[in-house]
Amino acid sequence: MFKKTGKPCLPRARTWPRARNRSSDVLRHEGTERAGTSPLDREKRPGVFVCAGCSLPLFTSAMKFDSGTGWPSFFTTIPGVFGTTTDRKLFMERTEYHCVRCGGHHGHIFDDGPEPTGLRYCNNGVALRFIPKGPAQKPA
Repeated sequence: MFKKTGKPCLPRARTWPRARNRSSDVLRHEGTERAGTSPLDREKRPGVFVCAGCSLPLFTSAMKFDSGTGWPSFFTTIPGVFGTTTDRKLFMERTEYHCVRCGGHHGHIFDDGPEPTGLRYCNNGVALRFIPKGPAQKPA
């Protein structure tokens, strides 16, 4: 899924939004949504957060915490769902993470998270869909 250049190899798939919108800007063009704009930052129900590009389960609600940053934040992931690259776009190097199935950009990893990992997966809310736990409930 990742080229030798370290950039994700994004497949042409029907799951990708065709029009340029906030979700595709983040997933396909490595954009960042404005802090505090995603309702998923305040989501507290039990459930699963999946990739908005391909529906791969990425996080459970038990992995989420309130980081106070304005973006949905998680201290760990479902194993094997992300690949990482080094992002040098700003004044510092950051670790960027992408969905292993569709290559969609999700956010950056920081080392200021809670125990047990000490990590903060800072995720763009528009790159996620939330599926509440329970029968016959529709994704948010």
